[in-house]
Order: sequence, then C-alpha cells, then structure tokens
Amino acid sequence: MEIGLVKNVDIDQEMQQSYLDYAMSVIVARALPDARDGLKPVQRRILYGMYDMGLRADSSYKKSARIVGEVLGKYHPHGDQTVYEAMARLAQDFSMRYALVDGQGNFGSVDGDPPAAMRYTEARLTPAAVDILAQLDRDTIDFSRNFDDSLNEPDVLPAAIPNLLVNGASGIAVGMATSIPPHNLGEVIDALNYLLERWEIQEDVTVSDLMKFVKGPDFPTGGIIMHENNGEDLLAAYATGRGKVILRGKIHLEEMGRGKNRIIITELPYQINKASLIERIAELAREGGLDGISDLRDESDRQGMRIVIELNKVAETENVLRDLYRRTPLQSTFRISLLALVDGEPHMLSLKQALRVYLEHRITVVRRRSEFDLAKARARAHILEGLRVALNNLDEVINLIRKAQDVEDARSKLMKRFKLTEIQANAILEMQLRRLAALERRKIELEYKEVQDQIGELEGLLHSPKKLRLVVGDELKAMKAAYADRRRTQIVALKDGAEMRNLLTTTDLMPTQNVWVGVTEDGLIGRTAGDTLPRWSGRNAPRQVYATNTHQTLYLVASDGRAAAISVQSLPEVERFEDGVLLRKVSPFEEEQKLVQLFSAPTRLEDGEEHYIVTVSRAGLVKKSSIRDLPGPSTQLFWLAKVNPGDEIGWAVLTDGKSELMLATRKGMVIRFTEEDVRPMGLVAAGVNGIKLSQNDQLIGAARILPEFDLLLVGRDGKGWRLPTAQLPVQGRYGQGAIACKPQAGAELVSLVYSHPGQEFVIHLKDAANKVETLDAISGGRRQSTGKPLIALKPGDQVTGLTLIEDGMAYWEKRQGKALKKVRRVAAPEAQADQLALPLDGQPGRKRAAAASNKTIADKAKSERTAKTVKSAVAKTKATTKAAAVKTETGAKTPTQKTAKTAVKPKKAPAKPAAVNKGATKPAVKSSTSTAKKTKTIATARPAAKSTTKPAAKPGTRSSTKPTGTTKKPAVKKPVAGTSKAGSTKAPKTPVKKPKSTTE
Repeated sequence: MEIGLVKNVDIDQEMQQSYLDYAMSVIVARALPDARDGLKPVQRRILYGMYDMGLRADSSYKKSARIVGEVLGKYHPHGDQTVYEAMARLAQDFSMRYALVDGQGNFGSVDGDPPAAMRYTEARLTPAAVDILAQLDRDTIDFSRNFDDSLNEPDVLPAAIPNLLVNGASGIAVGMATSIPPHNLGEVIDALNYLLERWEIQEDVTVSDLMKFVKGPDFPTGGIIMHENNGEDLLAAYATGRGKVILRGKIHLEEMGRGKNRIIITELPYQINKASLIERIAELAREGGLDGISDLRDESDRQGMRIVIELNKVAETENVLRDLYRRTPLQSTFRISLLALVDGEPHMLSLKQALRVYLEHRITVVRRRSEFDLAKARARAHILEGLRVALNNLDEVINLIRKAQDVEDARSKLMKRFKLTEIQANAILEMQLRRLAALERRKIELEYKEVQDQIGELEGLLHSPKKLRLVVGDELKAMKAAYADRRRTQIVALKDGAEMRNLLTTTDLMPTQNVWVGVTEDGLIGRTAGDTLPRWSGRNAPRQVYATNTHQTLYLVASDGRAAAISVQSLPEVERFEDGVLLRKVSPFEEEQKLVQLFSAPTRLEDGEEHYIVTVSRAGLVKKSSIRDLPGPSTQLFWLAKVNPGDEIGWAVLTDGKSELMLATRKGMVIRFTEEDVRPMGLVAAGVNGIKLSQNDQLIGAARILPEFDLLLVGRDGKGWRLPTAQLPVQGRYGQGAIACKPQAGAELVSLVYSHPGQEFVIHLKDAANKVETLDAISGGRRQSTGKPLIALKPGDQVTGLTLIEDGMAYWEKRQGKALKKVRRVAAPEAQADQLALPLDGQPGRKRAAAASNKTIADKAKSERTAKTVKSAVAKTKATTKAAAVKTETGAKTPTQKTAKTAVKPKKAPAKPAAVNKGATKPAVKSSTSTAKKTKTIATARPAAKSTTKPAAKPGTRSSTKPTGTTKKPAVKKPVAGTSKAGSTKAPKTPVKKPKSTTE
C-alpha cells in the first residue's frame, strides 16, 4: 500500500483473516509438535543450534546464555526467557523421560523451583539428542531459510528415536491443545518393529495388538496407573487419541512403635509439585480436614523422594489414606490428547497412526541417505575409473602431460585421447607422484572394488522396500540396546469386584515381584526392578546379595545384635547396586552399625506354621527365635539377640524348628547338631553355647543342614575344601566338633559356602579385583584331606571374605537344594572355575575363558577315568558280597569273617553315600571298598536326627559303610571329640574360654 492512500476493508473479514493467520502461526510454529520428530519449533532450533555449536555429548559444557544467544540470533527471534525455559525443560529428568540436554547447574526441581539464571548454568547435548540429530549432512531431511534469509534450518530432524511418544509433549494452541504422555523407549520400539514386520498387512494390525508391547504411559516420576473396566479406558484412549488415566503416588506404611504408624510417600504423579502437595496436606491438617496427623516433613534428598506423614495413636490409617487420595493431588487424572502436526496440519492420532507416521519418516530418511551415499559412491567410482586408466597407460599419460603447453592443454588432450570426463582428467592431473608406487596402485584397485560393492548394495537397498524396512528395524534395535531402561510407572489392572478405594498402599496395589536386594561395601542398598541380577565390575561386587519379593519384609541384622525391619517395596529401584541409597536413609540403622546378614519373611504366616530365625555369634552362641515375634516394617531398631562383650553376631539362619545346624571354625572344626537341642527364646536373650572353641579360634559360618548340599571351606591362601553333607557326623550341641580340614598356619579359614553345586558366590580379595565362582569349581574330597586351589593369588594377596549370591525365596517356596528358576548371572555363563574373574566391563577375559575351557576338558577326562575305576570297584564289591551271601545261606563258611558279616547289611547301604552328589562319588567308593583294603572307616551316610547312638548291627560286626543312625567311634589312633550325642569320646584337655550365655 502506498503511503498516504486509504483503503476501505471489511472489519469482519479482516478480523477473521488476521485471527486465522495468528491461530495457524501459534498452531504450526509454536504450540504443537511435529509427529515425525516429536519436537516443537523452539525445541528443534535449540537442539540444532547446540549441534551447530559442536556441543556433543563428549564435548565440554558451554554457558546457557551463549546457547540462548546463538538460538535467538540465528533461528528463533523471540524472548530469551522463553528459549531458556524450553531448554531447561529439555534438561529436567522429572519432565523428560529421556533428557535431550545435559545440564550442569540448577535447572529447577520437582518442588517448582525455577532454573538458575542462564549466566550460571551450562549445557550440552545428551547422547540420545545426538542420535536424533545425526546424519543431517547426508541430505536426509529438508532445510528452509531462517527468519532473515541468511541461514538454513531443518524443517524436521532425522530422529533415530521415536521422540513424540517417548518424551511426550504438552501445549496449548488456539482452539486446541495437546497432551501426549511419555512412554518407555523399549516398549515403543518393540511396537514399531512389530508394525514393520507386518507392513504389507498393517491394516490387520489393531491397537490391541500394539498394546501388547506399549503397556501404557511411563512417566519419569514413576507412580502407579490404576486400570478400571479391565483396561478399556486406556484402550479407548490409544484407539481414538483422547482419554485419561488415573495416576497415584507410591505409598507404604512403617511402624513407629507404641501403636503409631507413619505414611511414607516415595513417588508422586507426573507434573505434581512436591512443595505444593506438602503445603496442601499441612493446610488440611490445620483446618481439621485430615485427622490424626501429628507431624509432616520432607526428607527428600539427592538419593530420592521421601515425604513422611506421622500419625497419632488414635488415627485410622485407612481413613487418612482415603482422604489424602480424595483431597490432595496424590491421586490425579492425566488427560491424553494425541494431537500433533502431520504434513503441517494438526491431526488427532491413534497409537497406530503415530507409530506409522514415524516409521514412514524413518523409511524416507533411510532412502534419502542411501541415495546420497549412492551418488557419492558413484562420483568416487567415476574418479577411480579415470585413475585406473591413467595407471594402465602410465608412460603415455606422462609423455602427454610433459609435452602439453599448459594445464588446459593437458586436460583437453587427456580427455580426447582416453575419452575421459573433465572430472577424471582433473583427478589425473592432481594425482601425486607417490600414487605411482606399486602398493599405492594396489590400493586404488582395492578401493575401486570396495566402492563397486557399496554401489551394488545401495542399489539393491533402494530397489527393495523390504530391505529399507529391515535397515530401519535394525537401527531401532540399536537405539533400544543403547537407551532402553526399565519401566518406572507401574500399571495395575483392578480385578472384577475390586474397588479402588480399598486399595490404599503400594503393597495392596502391586503384584508380587521377585527382586534382588544388594548392599555394597559402602553401605548402599537398593533393589532391582525384576528378577535379573545386575552386572557389576570386579572391584564393585556387593557385600550382600539376596533374592526376595516385594511383598515380604526385609530384616537387616547388625553385628551388635540389633536388627531393622523394612518393606522390600520401599527400597529404591536401581540399575546397579552402587546406585543405591545409604542404609540409614531407608532404615533406622545407625551410621556406626555393621550389617552382617539379610533375611526376609512374609508379612503374614499361615495358621499352624512355625518358623524360626537362628542367630549365631562368632564366639559360638546359638539363639533361636520365632518369626512371629519379629516386628513388621518399623522406624525403630529391635533386639534380635543380646551380645556378650567382645562378641558379635555373624549369621542368621531361617529354620523350621526340626532341622539340623552346622557351625564351622576358622581352624577347620565343624559341628553338626539337631536344632531341637536349642529351645526357642525371646528376642532379648543371648542364646546357648553351640560349640567348644579352642584358644584363638572363632566361627566363620553357620548353616541349616540339607542332605543334597555341599560344604565349601575357603582359606586365606585361596585353597578350598569341598565336603558332602554325608561326611559331617551328627553330634551333641556344645561339643568340639569334627576335624573337617587342617589349614596351614597363617592361612586359616575365612568363610564357607553351604549350598547346591551350582551356587554362585563372590570371592573378595585384599588387592586384586573380586571374582565370582561356583561351588562346583572345586572337586569334592574327604575330611582332613589336602586343600585344593580355588583361585590363583598373587604374592602378598589373600582372600578376605565371601559373598553368597543367595536365593532368599528358596526357603519359603520349599525348593531349597535347587538352583534358581531363572539364570541370574553376573556375567554370561562360561566353562567353570577360572573364567569367573570379572573385569571392569563385567565380561570374562578371553585368556581366562580359554584356561577354563582347558580345565573343563581335563576335569572331564579325569572324571571319566574315575568313573571307570568306580564301576570296576563297585562290581568287584557286589560280586564278593553276593558270593558271601550265598555261602551264608547254605551254611558254608565264608572266606573271611569280615565278608560274611558284610552280607548281613542291606544291599542299598554301600551305594547310599555315592548317591549324595557328584562331589561325594570318590569318597563313597573308598568307603565301600574299605573292607577289602582293610582301611579305617568313618560313617558317611546321613544319620537320623534323633537316633545318634543306637547301633545298626550286632556287637562285633564291621561294615564298610555304616547305615543311618550309626555314630560308632571310628577306628583311629587319636580320638575325635564329640562324635556322639552322649559324648562317647572325651574332649581334649586344652583349656577353652567358655562364653557367657543366658541359658545352658
């Protein structure tokens, strides 16, 4: 319009057009994300600006003010505060499921605190953001001119990650709004691959099919999604693009003593301000809207969220929880609106449509990238063809160039003589003289062959849509392997007839889940999200590893005899145990207390069931308490056993009251006695004496006897003794025990493992990295035999302790003696013993694996030779026994009196010790053939629990194998103390300092 001229317009039409232009500008250029990369324009410009500045994940941080200035000056001419707020949100781990900006400094908090000023904070891209931006230089997407037509900016990003669904989006435009929840990356990629595999018949793929992979939203702050109507509400939301989900925080209860409880909040619904929630609860408590609250405080720290609500004695916990859900944001509704831009226009998308739009974008990116690479390869092949012509006619080319007047003359003559293009002629003229060497000429031929192969592959890829989809699928799987993690938000589908108002705590809502609990050397505790044992490096192996489930109560036993009870559900979920929290943060444990044992128990026992916990001190005191006497999750420590001065609790063993117990000392003594010798006591008792210790001796372990288990004793020098249970004689309580092994001076035993042959355990070393072994890494032997090397130690190094990778659910599920149901290994299963050293990457080294393989082959050959010897010896013994039996029946005299008396025994007796386990085969054969060899024998069959002195045969008879119940004094020169309950063998006269006990 010219200046000075006035033009009449229709105000109605002008307002409509102007408002429409404004609305479309807000919708397209501000509020709504693109369905392909899931980014709004300001977010895309921030990421591209940082990428253009070189702020990769491995680069140094740059000031946020510098980044904001770069984005404002080049791509986004709006307010600096809006750009900084958008960048800060991309860095908030409580807003983004997978952060795209790696911030350093204060970028806000879940309490609603704003980020620090941009002059104080620094930022760079995360690895996930780099993958979203990767391949921009390969013509994968379109570029447009910026606001002042001076630079190019991308219209969309290549987006190797499905960012729209993974990180979600929210925005309010004109007349419409979007609210897309975050999702789990692994689940979304699984759904994408499912759709890719059925691309030709995608019309048959339903939303229900896709929801087998995408279970529902997965918010960065966790929480619990409540499903009603059998999940129909969520199915309708993903089918239509609109819906809602009910989201709750995670809550569990703790006992405070004196009849009081407290409510612990560990997770909040998505986008709920923690400070505002606490203010709301406090306001309701002051006004009388919430009765029974005596204290309210926020104990959250960098380790995790923890809001504590203490209740008084008269408070009804269920009523308080219902009021919290009803009157506070602790239970909220999240609205789902899958609105995004498709081809520049807003569309309401279903889950299937959102996935299909992203896959079409990725197929286009791969196709354009392949076309770019093909054009580049063809151009290089064109040059190489010219160089090959020159090398094949080298003398003629050199003479032609030497005779040319100038470069233009040489170029034209080359093009005319050899029919070359200008590009090829220039490449020949620019070729260096060193390329004329024979080796360089060979390199050109090899490069030409490689380029031709690349051209063939790219042409085949571009001509096959199926191959393009396979490439897309492989790249998605790579993204899943790199960034996928566990689900944070749990989804609970209510059963028919169940009401939400009656499901109040996390334990009520969540199904039983098997988990691993680990405690590190530094006192950090955490649990895994599933039943897969996490990896750890050699030097970061935990001190306690225990398998349990989320509906059990975990008891932490300290060396001073006190214990803490916490809910397994309340422990923080971690990827690695070293990412856990301090014990005193999740339990009443004090800083100076030393954790020695973990065990778990159900919150309720069945009527008539009796279970006990047996504590054993290092001085040999044994104390048995009923599980029913133990408190539930509490904020206070309780006495599990009193400890005498100078003593400490070392072990806690779950029993059924009718078992046998085994104690072992560091000098190699082992005692086995029936549990009925120890009567149940109250929690404040100290216990009774379990074993007589010699001077300077102490216990190294305790366990409950199971016949199919083996005992492994480990010394400081890395030597081990593996004994079958059958070789441990039953004695009376408070004896000196039997000699299991004789470790050398200075190489006393440090610990034991008593479990099935496949049991894994961690060996802690003084200097070297910790190593993982299995019980069957060492072959079985006999008592008092020579120790066998378990691991090779460097000079000056020694074993400091063992950590059992313990299946705590085996006792409660009545499957002790069996391996875990699922393979839960720290590293991939390899051969046997020597492969189990864990380098820092958690994988066994090749040399160690090779050594293990060689060892396995040698062991196999050895076992075959042993089997042949065993078979021959057993056959010989059976033949002798059979002949003796026949002669006895006919009244004939037997060759020897011993053979005749052996025939009186049952036929199954000689084979019984050999059937205990593989480790017992060799000792059993020696025992069965001891009559022929006239060697000394000791009972190897398991005696009955109650009959420990009753002989099984007539006086004067002798047998190679004693039947059950025989504890006859062995024919040895030196007496062995404590070989029978009645004390048939006198104890040595060595003075022993007897520990004090409350009951003897």
